[in-house]
Amino acid sequence: MSDADPPKIIIDDDWKAQAQAEKENLAAKAEESPAAGGPGQMPPATFEVLLSSFVTQALYALGAIPDPQTGQPMLSLELAKHQIDMLGVLEAKTQGNLSEEETKLLAGALYELRDRYVQVANASRGGA
Repeated sequence: MSDADPPKIIIDDDWKAQAQAEKENLAAKAEESPAAGGPGQMPPATFEVLLSSFVTQALYALGAIPDPQTGQPMLSLELAKHQIDMLGVLEAKTQGNLSEEETKLLAGALYELRDRYVQVANASRGGA
């Protein structure tokens, strides 16, 4: 092969067909579920959406998400603690009734929120 020859590109047709089939499958699922969160539509009522709601409220109270009206973060440790405690109640009351993925998602969210709460609480008190 000389330097003037362009490099040969090898296309794996099986991979290409599989990717196309996956794309079509995802598009079909999106059409079947119009409430999947398009603009102006409500997301489906799922455990993940419920969890996301609590997490968002806790992050908002911890100042991680700015107030949509003012653009400024707010800090309410009392509200953040309440949201985190509510997730703890959800964890206790659903024990043994969640899928493995849902259990991991909830446990991970609680861990992250509790850790962030301690960091923010310490910083607001002038601690380390």
